[in-house]
Amino acid sequence: MLAVLYRSPDLLAIDKPSGVSLLADRSGAPCLWEELREYLKPEGLEPLSVHRIDKGTSGVLLVALSRETQSRLTQAFARRDVRKFYVARVVGDPHLAGRTGMIDLPLAKGRKSRYRVAGPRERIARERSRWYLASRPDGYPSVSRLRRIGGDREHTLLALQPITGRTHQLRVHLAWIGHPICGDQLYGRPDDRIQRWPRLALHCHRVVVDGFAITAPLPRDELIPVGRKPRPRGGEPEGRDARAARERQQRRTGQ
Repeated sequence: MLAVLYRSPDLLAIDKPSGVSLLADRSGAPCLWEELREYLKPEGLEPLSVHRIDKGTSGVLLVALSRETQSRLTQAFARRDVRKFYVARVVGDPHLAGRTGMIDLPLAKGRKSRYRVAGPRERIARERSRWYLASRPDGYPSVSRLRRIGGDREHTLLALQPITGRTHQLRVHLAWIGHPICGDQLYGRPDDRIQRWPRLALHCHRVVVDGFAITAPLPRDELIPVGRKPRPRGGEPEGRDARAARERQQRRTGQ
């Protein structure tokens, strides 16, 4: 059954589950688009695509319900007027200065439907919390912002914002700086004990469109083990460091 996050006469937003393809693929498994068609059929409506989410990724998916809205949102995505925010569980700790960072690595098409950084891995440089190519870059400019919101000895929970919208951008960027997303069988080493995870640990948590935000709750049992659940803060998860600082401040003030 579809998890509807928002509905208007021209726009539908749903919480896409992980492991379900948006469109039909070679596996022959049921796809989300057929379910959308059945859901809208009694109203005489047809789902219209404006963007995509990978099969393993969960979270906010926008679906236009009119040609006018489809055209408007497609253009908005092309102009980067639509902002998307993700949460991912990654291998290791990128040790971000000030808990925030930026990956500025251009992408290019690789082999077998994969994408890669448009330059040799050894030319990736780091200056504080910014990764970039030390040589003159080719390929498509691609920028991702990241913020640490939690973690343990083996993994880090990151809030991510793709400034550009390249295919597999977040997955490629994180893998190429040495912190692949847990459960990513296309980029990284899925047989590695630390990277192994029941699903691709990537969730589209929030999309800001037309001046308002649509939020899909974090699938906590799938991304965050029991006992390590960050609390929401301003629409995004609160990390352990921020929570500890808040509790210290409350003790000082006697609250």
